[in-house]
Amino acid sequence: MALLLWVVLSLAVVPSNAFYLPGSYMHTYSQGEQISAKVNSLTSIETEMPGGIKKSAENLGELLMGDQIDNSPYRFHVNVNESIFLCTTKGLNENDAKLLKQRTRDLYQVNMMLDNLPVMRFTEQNGITVQWTGFPVGYSVAGSSEDYIINHLKFKVLVHEYEGSSAEIIGTGEEGSGVISELDKKGMSGYQIVGFEVVPCSVKHNPETFSKLNMYDNIDPVDCPMELQKSQVIRQQERITFTYDVAFVKSDIKWPSRWDAYLKMDAGAKVHWFSIMNSLMVILFLAGIVFVIFLRTVRRDLTRYEELDKEAQAQMNEELSGWKLVVGDVFREPTCSKLLCIMIGDGVQILGMAIVTIVFATLGFMSPASRGMLLTGMIILYLFLGIAAGYVSVRFWRTIKGTSEGWKSVSWLTACFFPGIMFMVLTVLNFVLWGSKSTGALPISLFFTLLVLWFFISVPLTLVGGFLGTRAEQIEYPVRTNQIPREIPARKYPSWLLVLGAGTLPFGTLFIELFFILSSIWLGRFYYVFGFLLIVMLLLVVVCAEVSVVLTYMNLCVEDWRWWWKAFFASGSVALYVFLYSINYLVFDLRSLSGPVSAMLYVGYSFLMAFAIMLATGTIGFLTSFAFVHYLFSSVKID
Repeated sequence: MALLLWVVLSLAVVPSNAFYLPGSYMHTYSQGEQISAKVNSLTSIETEMPGGIKKSAENLGELLMGDQIDNSPYRFHVNVNESIFLCTTKGLNENDAKLLKQRTRDLYQVNMMLDNLPVMRFTEQNGITVQWTGFPVGYSVAGSSEDYIINHLKFKVLVHEYEGSSAEIIGTGEEGSGVISELDKKGMSGYQIVGFEVVPCSVKHNPETFSKLNMYDNIDPVDCPMELQKSQVIRQQERITFTYDVAFVKSDIKWPSRWDAYLKMDAGAKVHWFSIMNSLMVILFLAGIVFVIFLRTVRRDLTRYEELDKEAQAQMNEELSGWKLVVGDVFREPTCSKLLCIMIGDGVQILGMAIVTIVFATLGFMSPASRGMLLTGMIILYLFLGIAAGYVSVRFWRTIKGTSEGWKSVSWLTACFFPGIMFMVLTVLNFVLWGSKSTGALPISLFFTLLVLWFFISVPLTLVGGFLGTRAEQIEYPVRTNQIPREIPARKYPSWLLVLGAGTLPFGTLFIELFFILSSIWLGRFYYVFGFLLIVMLLLVVVCAEVSVVLTYMNLCVEDWRWWWKAFFASGSVALYVFLYSINYLVFDLRSLSGPVSAMLYVGYSFLMAFAIMLATGTIGFLTSFAFVHYLFSSVKID
């Protein structure tokens, strides 16, 4: 809708230099205007448990991610360089000193924002400049038992001087929407914030020197000391003085490009392209196998069979081999057929949510300036796609059973299967967070909100979808099923080994992108290359379909007619490798993660991600294999 509005307005206005940035609205500040920095929840790659800020989030997605934003005491005057005194604390008591030491050793970061831009700092590691968002609460020195607190911040605010040039600006998102007309432009001259950087320091001030100062009084500029003796140690009865400097620097960076510093990829783009080329090679390899199956084997067999007369066909029926022998059993009802229908329905719901979300994010509707928008959008899409889940699950139930009887229970279980498992895992993890007194724990009110959304939107829509499934045309099997099941020949190796091995091919298409996603989630990095993710997603769908078809055909050729679940897990087994890779990431890339509580949170969230991937990829494989088997045996004329 927003995109349509933009197109209409772009055509309606006079020709001009225009830009569109979903999720944000430009703010121009006047000389000396007061602005305040905001702070988000403290985060740590050691514990993965948010904490520190207790303020209501702006949307459902922010609540679920633990984002809780509040104003900070740090305030600036636009384009005015200042050195400011904030406050001096009383002597630290035992509990305060212990808490600060623990937060320091757990590597907690302060997440600060100015004009919706996260603060950025730079560090040198092995001669390479590394960019971070946020700054540490404090730091520890190897070989020393002392911890030091960050009590002085040197801010650098990059500003772009805006002259109100001829531009029509349309903004949408969390801060409102509007069109700046020609009449407003004269009043828009001023400064736009295009960068926010910080150098954190630990400085041992003399509290007596600042005893007569009030908050926000100006002081002499403070230099960051290099010696530990001049740094502020965290110790009981220590009084800590907090100060900050701010310097405004004019920049040529324009407001639409201000997020480039956070989202730039440099050499990372080559890695993404390598991932895509790797996936394309896998697809071409599998496509070649599918081509051979269809054109050289299946079509050849069918053509030979069609050219025979009835007597010759009857004689050939006695000499049939391979997949043609299971014609009377290939559509026999699988074990746990209700569970299969439920998982297919949930898989359609998750897959639809993922594809639509990634497409919208690729088009630019999921701006990093709008925190929580991505997760909120995913939840809304999942709720309303319940109608598709109910429809698909009930329609397959009718196909397998030949009747609509029991469709209500199938619809109800479809609505409760995946969300129910998710709620159980999240409840356990939430109790863990409550026990650790983390502000990242979901409040009881949010649990009730999610339950209300689930039972009053998702469940009814799933039942409506199930009802529509009972009214849809039934999928007719092309061949009849024999009353007595055919014996399956013994195999040298278990067929499930091949099913598990098949998951390595889909995993090969996404494991590189998975690394970037995990880094975004657990290391606080920005992930905004949704264009690459969309390409990888489409390649994954193709690979899952091809793998499942090839494996189904191989099973039928050895007279194994139990293909239903194997088709699902041929592609769905990629989830096993995703989960194992997540554990590998925990061991080798999150080595600083400390404590069983942090590990439990990580494993719990990784399990939910892998389970959702299993349902989505398994659904792709099953639907493709079902269409393949239906086409294959609809061409066979055997009584």
